[in-house]
Amino acid sequence: MARKKKDTELNKNKVDTSGVVGLVGSTTEQAITETLEINYMPYAMSVIVSRAIPEIDGFKPSHRKLLYTMYKMGLLTGARVKSSNIVGQTMKLNPHGDAAIYETMVRLTKGNETLLHPFVDSKGNFGKVYSRDMAYAAHRYTEAKLDGICGEIFRDIDSDTVDMVDNFDSTMKEPTLLPTTFPNVLVSANQGIAVGMASNICSFNLKEVCDTAIALMQNPEHDILETLPGPDFSTGGQLLFDEAATREIYTTGRGSFKLRAKWRYVKEGNLIEVYEIPYSTATEVIMDKVAELIKAGKIKEISDMRDETDLGGLKLAIDLKRGVDPEKLMQKLFRMTTLQDSFACNFNILIAGMPRVMGIGEILDEWTAWRTECVKRRLYFQIQKKEDRLHLLKGLERILLDIDKAIAIIRETELESEVVPNLMIGFGIDEIQANYVAEIKLRNINKEYILKQTRATSELEREIAELRDILNSSRKLKKLIIDELKKVSEKFGKPRKTEIVYETAQIEAEAEEEPVPDYPVTVFVSKEGYLKKITAQSLRMSGEQKFKEGDSLAFSRETSNRAELLVFTDKFQCYKSRLSDFEDGKASLLGDYLPTKLGMEQGETVTQVVLPGDYKGFVLFFFENGKAAKIPLSSYETKTNRRKLTGAYSDKSPLKTVLAMDADGQAVVYTTDNRAAVISTALLSPKTSRSSQGVAVISLKKKAALSHAVRMEDSGITNLSRYRSRTLPTAGSVLKEEDSPEKQISFEV
Repeated sequence: MARKKKDTELNKNKVDTSGVVGLVGSTTEQAITETLEINYMPYAMSVIVSRAIPEIDGFKPSHRKLLYTMYKMGLLTGARVKSSNIVGQTMKLNPHGDAAIYETMVRLTKGNETLLHPFVDSKGNFGKVYSRDMAYAAHRYTEAKLDGICGEIFRDIDSDTVDMVDNFDSTMKEPTLLPTTFPNVLVSANQGIAVGMASNICSFNLKEVCDTAIALMQNPEHDILETLPGPDFSTGGQLLFDEAATREIYTTGRGSFKLRAKWRYVKEGNLIEVYEIPYSTATEVIMDKVAELIKAGKIKEISDMRDETDLGGLKLAIDLKRGVDPEKLMQKLFRMTTLQDSFACNFNILIAGMPRVMGIGEILDEWTAWRTECVKRRLYFQIQKKEDRLHLLKGLERILLDIDKAIAIIRETELESEVVPNLMIGFGIDEIQANYVAEIKLRNINKEYILKQTRATSELEREIAELRDILNSSRKLKKLIIDELKKVSEKFGKPRKTEIVYETAQIEAEAEEEPVPDYPVTVFVSKEGYLKKITAQSLRMSGEQKFKEGDSLAFSRETSNRAELLVFTDKFQCYKSRLSDFEDGKASLLGDYLPTKLGMEQGETVTQVVLPGDYKGFVLFFFENGKAAKIPLSSYETKTNRRKLTGAYSDKSPLKTVLAMDADGQAVVYTTDNRAAVISTALLSPKTSRSSQGVAVISLKKKAALSHAVRMEDSGITNLSRYRSRTLPTAGSVLKEEDSPEKQISFEV
């Protein structure tokens, strides 16, 4: 009975959810374009506009919210406070958590040394921009306040110079931009990655930027390079000046600058001290690379390297072996490590909510236009304040005519609420003026006070006229901005940290490489991609070649130790190497596995191996779809000993065969439906692009495909006229039994 009663109660409490289940289980078709437009595009635009790309004031929203919070906390003139307090207060504007806010603050601090002109005066450990592994202390241990230069960032922000908007929960206001009195967008380095676009702005010297902005305002045809020779980085180093590259960056906003470390040789300890490094690298990156090169045997002149960075600044010490030339070693390190690096520029800035990549001149023009608008708004605000004051004083002047009358009106008025209306009627003034008169203290109702106040009327009228004159004159507005720029330059300008080196021809001259010994070798390559390089002496003494089970020889060739090697893979890539990079082997060994030796991607396999010789010939790529591409071997020639070339050939159809030829000749193409065609390579035009799809060389029937191709002399065909064609594409002919002996398809040489 109890069980039955319980089941009954459960049944009463049951809710019919069939309708709900039906709704949940139902699906609605939606086009992918509609999904992207409705769901993804708003997110992408939010990242671009509200997070990653800096605006014309040089700040991202996260920077602006943090600095404005510190400004409202009184940290522009007050003492330092705990960073935890700053982080907590910033959450009122930036609800992204304390870790993200503090990381933003770290980058703006003097201690981190990221910026030429830090905005945060810090105390404590904030890490270093030139160190990858040096962690900054938690915000409960550090202190901060605003640096003096922030006075120029927030100048006149309370004079309606910029728009103020609600914060995320509409409890307070925040500025959309900060009214910087100098082009901070070029002075402070900035980097951001959005959705489908990025921004990377290098820092320039404040004085040089101000001088350039002034020069462009005075003469739009001014040559920017005269006043802005190059960027200036907080980590110092040397800038290898390239006029053509610099002008391109200044014009287009894209390009790269070459940076180099500064070093000195200490004779007493026979060591090199590196004390400034490129902005784009870190000490740990440099040391890891040097250690890797020493381990690989490519650098033998160094006995030890250590990081001796301390409170005095960055220092990497390199102990040299006896007899080593420090200049030649540094040239070698510059080539092989990030002691010489590049800074890639992408001057992408939000202008009126739209991202634009601009050159220096265009950025300064936009900043000048924006700053002019800020100054105009400040002048409007000042005029309005002075006019309001003048209006009150005009009413006070009326009282001066008859003070006794004003007192009598107030005394004879019975109700307090009627005082203001009666004064308005008695003296012909408006409500604002009457309220001002009514609020004057009894002790101030005397001629001396009133005369003293009204004496300022003429001064106010003069000031208002001057402000209106400036407001209506573009020349005077320009002069006002120029004067402000000069003051900022004089007060906060600093000497360059990054030295500009103009004589780059001599500096960039590469030191002579150690000569690679040259001697005869024989190369053996297996079908699975194992390579053996055996000397003539070792080959005479060796027995049978050893291969992995199931593997066999693809080809062998006599060549020299200095010969180069091109390895094409199934991932449309080509790996270039020298045979000197491989150790001399023996016939009894398996050899070097090319995918591992050349650092191929996981799952990438060798398709073909080519010995290019002097790169005078061409390469023929035969694809499954019946097409062939003729690419000059010179397209694969590079100045480095070993390099990975992506997009080495077309990815439109699977690659079947690669043939390297010194001169035009004949090749035989085979299909999967037992047809063959002899074609002349002269009929194929060389393609300048490695990724060319080529042209059709054989017409394929339904379900048929090109299987492989060989040189004519390797084909074994006896009746060549049966298969030869003078035009492309050719239909080919059915392969006769006497023309199709079993042949081993080998890797091409």
